[in-house]
Amino acid sequence: MISQTGEGRLLRLDGALRRFAALAAVLLLCQAPVADVEKMLATLQRYGGAASVFRDWRQLIDDSRTMGTQDKLKRINEFFNRKIQFLDDIQVWGQTDYWATPIETLAKGKGDCEDFTIAKYFTLLDAGMPNEQLRLIYVKARIGGPSSNVTQAHMVLAYYPTPDAEPLLLDNLITEIRPASRRPDLQPVFSFNSMGIWANPVARGVPSSTGVGRLTRWQDLLNRAKAEGFEF
Repeated sequence: MISQTGEGRLLRLDGALRRFAALAAVLLLCQAPVADVEKMLATLQRYGGAASVFRDWRQLIDDSRTMGTQDKLKRINEFFNRKIQFLDDIQVWGQTDYWATPIETLAKGKGDCEDFTIAKYFTLLDAGMPNEQLRLIYVKARIGGPSSNVTQAHMVLAYYPTPDAEPLLLDNLITEIRPASRRPDLQPVFSFNSMGIWANPVARGVPSSTGVGRLTRWQDLLNRAKAEGFEF
């Protein structure tokens, strides 16, 4: 049987432990990587982008941090599908295949499928989505439907609720977020994020030991995004 004195000591100890845990959580939060918003804005304006577009984007991120997963995915997917005009790289950048950072895409207001996917990926990361749950997937899209023999290279963003779950696909072609099984028009080839590359197109298991350096355009984009103020 614990005496009243002993019980009081246990309560005080329990309270101290709770306060310590709360302080540790705050310290960890303070040490977490955060985007350099001022550097991002300066970069966007240097590219000729409007400050109002930047404010709308940052407000979207702030709002999304308190949303549930489904609402967060929906809002960010719709934001870029609505704000960005689809245009080929040759028309936007004068190159046949240029992967733009989110800041570059927002500044131009235009981009192709890779640019849509990249912008959504980095925005979701900034809004608190775990990197492990996101994959950029390179696919072959059947033009005209699943029975068509005409295909073209395409990219979508996949969200995995769990490592073995069927992913939800965010796409600039179809604004509705659908599970992969409802996109028979897409044939996955490989997937990747800032952590690595998955030769397995469904993005399960351990990424390739060669790392992101194997995909030179992606490695170059990651370097440019860090220089613009992104943390991942």
